[in-house]
Amino acid sequence: MNKSVRQTMTVARRDLIATVFTPTFLIFLLAPLIMMSFGAVGGMGAATMAGSSIGKMRVAVVGEPATWAALQTADRQVRPMFRRSEAPPQLILVTPGADPAKSATDAMRRKDVEVTATLYGPLGAPTVLYAANAGRSASYLAALAETAIRVERTGVAPLSQVTKVEFKAGATRTTISGSNQAAFFAVFGLFILTLMLAGQAVGTMAEERSNKVIEILAAAVPLESVFLGKLIGMFGVAVLFVAFWGTIVVNVGQMLPASLARAFADVGPAVGPVFPLLFLAYFTMAYLLLGAVFLGVGAQASTPREIQMLSLPITIFQVAMFGLSQAAASQPDSMVARIAEILPFSSPFAMAARAANRPEIWPHLLALGWQALWVGLTVWLGARLFRRGVLQSGSPAFWKRKRAAAA
Repeated sequence: MNKSVRQTMTVARRDLIATVFTPTFLIFLLAPLIMMSFGAVGGMGAATMAGSSIGKMRVAVVGEPATWAALQTADRQVRPMFRRSEAPPQLILVTPGADPAKSATDAMRRKDVEVTATLYGPLGAPTVLYAANAGRSASYLAALAETAIRVERTGVAPLSQVTKVEFKAGATRTTISGSNQAAFFAVFGLFILTLMLAGQAVGTMAEERSNKVIEILAAAVPLESVFLGKLIGMFGVAVLFVAFWGTIVVNVGQMLPASLARAFADVGPAVGPVFPLLFLAYFTMAYLLLGAVFLGVGAQASTPREIQMLSLPITIFQVAMFGLSQAAASQPDSMVARIAEILPFSSPFAMAARAANRPEIWPHLLALGWQALWVGLTVWLGARLFRRGVLQSGSPAFWKRKRAAAA
C-alpha cells in the first residue's frame, strides 16, 4: 500500500511540476482575464448601442395643458415603482390638432425620437396607440390615465401618507430566494470550473501516449497508479488556479460599494459557514470524476482529431448533467432532485445545490463516499481499457475466458 501511494504521488508530482513550471501555465492562469476582457469589450459595445436607443425612446400624450398637469403628477407617483433599468420611457406632451387620432399617428412617426406608445382622447375612455413589442408602454399609459383621473378628482396631494421602513432580518437569516440563488451559483460555478479545468487531462494523456512516455511509465509503475497520479497532478493544477482566482474575487468583493453588497446580502446557503468546505469537496469530486473520464478518453486517442471526436460526446453528456442539476436546484424536493443526487456524474452539482437549499449535513457525508467510490471505479476502468486496448496486455475479457475454457 505504501509503495503504491509513493508511486502515485511520484507521478502526480512529475505532472504537476511539468505543467506549472512552464511559460504556458501563466497564459492558462490568466485565460479568464482574457475571456473577461473580450466579454467586457463586447458588453460595453452592446450597452452603448442599447443605451443610445433607450435614451431616445418616449411615451407621448395628446392632450391639453390641464390634462398634461394631471398626467405629470400621476407619472411622479407611478414611476418610482419601477427599477431604474426597467423604468418606462420619458413622458412627453403632444399638442392636439383638429383630429387627435391623426396627432397620435404623427407622434408615432416622429424622426427625432422613438415614440413607443401614444395616449389620446378623454382620460375616462382613452385610446393607446403602441408599436410592436411595446405592450408595457401601453399598459403604463393606461395606468397613468387611471391615476390622473384620481388626481383630478381628489387634488394633487395623494390620499394616503405612507411611511416606508426597511426590515433587516439579520446576518444569520437566509431567505428562500437567497438559498435558491446560492444553489444556482454553486451549480454554475462547479460546472464552469470542472469543464474548463478537467479538459487538460485529455491532451496530456494523448501527448504522452504519442511519444511513448506512457508505456515507459506503465512498465515501471502499475497503470492504476499512473492514472491516479496524473489525476492528482492535474487536480493540483486546478487547485492552484482556483486559489489564485478565489483570492482575487474575495479581495475585489471587499471593495464593492455598500449598495451593491446589500443587494447580495440575502444570497446565502442554508448550511451556513460549512458551505465553502462542502463546495470545495464537491469541486474535488466533480473534477476527479470528469478528469478520470477525460484521462480514459485521452488514453484511447492518439491524434487531436480523435481527442475532439471522443471529447464532444462527454462534453454534451456533462452539459446534460448540468441541466439536470439546475432542475434539481430549482426543485429541491422533487424526484428530479433525487435522481440528480444519485447519478454519479450529476451528484456533485446536485448535492452542492442541496447544501444551499437544505441545512442537513449528514446526506453530504453519504454523497461524498458514493462519489469517491465512483472515482475509484472510473480510474480502474480507464486503466483497464488502456491496458487491453492500447498496451494489448492483461487478462482477457470474461466472455473470451469462457469460450477458451469451452474449447
